[in-house]
Amino acid sequence: MWLHLSLGLAGLSFSLAAWLLLRPAHRPAKAPEGHGNMPLWWRAAWPWACTGRSRFGSLLSWESRLQLEGVISRAGLPVRIEPAHIASMQAVCGIAAALATACGFFAIVSPRAGWPVGLEVAAAMGLCAAVLPRLWLRQLVRRRSLRISRELPFVLDITTLCVESGLNLHGALLQASERGPDGPLRDELTRALADMRAGAPRLTALKAMATRAGSRSVRAWVAALTQAETMGISLGSILRTQAAQCRAERFQRAEKLAMEAPVKMLLPLIGCIFPCTFIILGFPIVLELLQGAR
Repeated sequence: MWLHLSLGLAGLSFSLAAWLLLRPAHRPAKAPEGHGNMPLWWRAAWPWACTGRSRFGSLLSWESRLQLEGVISRAGLPVRIEPAHIASMQAVCGIAAALATACGFFAIVSPRAGWPVGLEVAAAMGLCAAVLPRLWLRQLVRRRSLRISRELPFVLDITTLCVESGLNLHGALLQASERGPDGPLRDELTRALADMRAGAPRLTALKAMATRAGSRSVRAWVAALTQAETMGISLGSILRTQAAQCRAERFQRAEKLAMEAPVKMLLPLIGCIFPCTFIILGFPIVLELLQGAR
């Protein structure tokens, strides 16, 4: 007991000393916009990620860098976050998890279990923790794409009403960005309008918005606008058709989730509810059988 307690105190002291020695010499002068909305673990590891940005970012290949840039844009992270920050964050999470696992292993299991086993466990936990930032990014992309798909029909309705009332496409998009629901689609539309005001062509800005959104519905909407712009087709009918299609896809998605619900409920039913039901029904029978046997 005393050996485990002393090892635990030694591991805690080692972790504190490592934090004091390995903490970044300087904190970033200015956190990126939207940094306060990030998770707690991200804000805590941000100084280390900025410090190791140049060292771990150089390990990324160009293909990985381009892939991470696309994922970061589709996840809606702040603009100043680069692929090098993600690579540095992966390294920080992996090293922190490996150190914590090694200290906990030798404090609980005792060094008699062998150093190789502890190092292997620490290395495995470090590798698993290094993958977590990538998984978190993919989850952000899925949530953001789903939210954009939910907000798109309302934006299409506003755009359709504005176009049919006599406004041009730019004025309709401006009204949609001002009066649309708060969310990632409104932010991307505002950014696309800012790019247009900066001199970018309208179709180029809309295609960039569709790429950043990462939603199939937004890409179809932008493709329809591009086709109408180049061929001179009426925008009102196309936008109304797009809105109806988005609502139909949303209804089909809801039907699919409703049909998947019974399948997802099988495991809780079999693992939790059925055993309790059998115990409640079978306990009086077993009790009567035992009393009759006596």
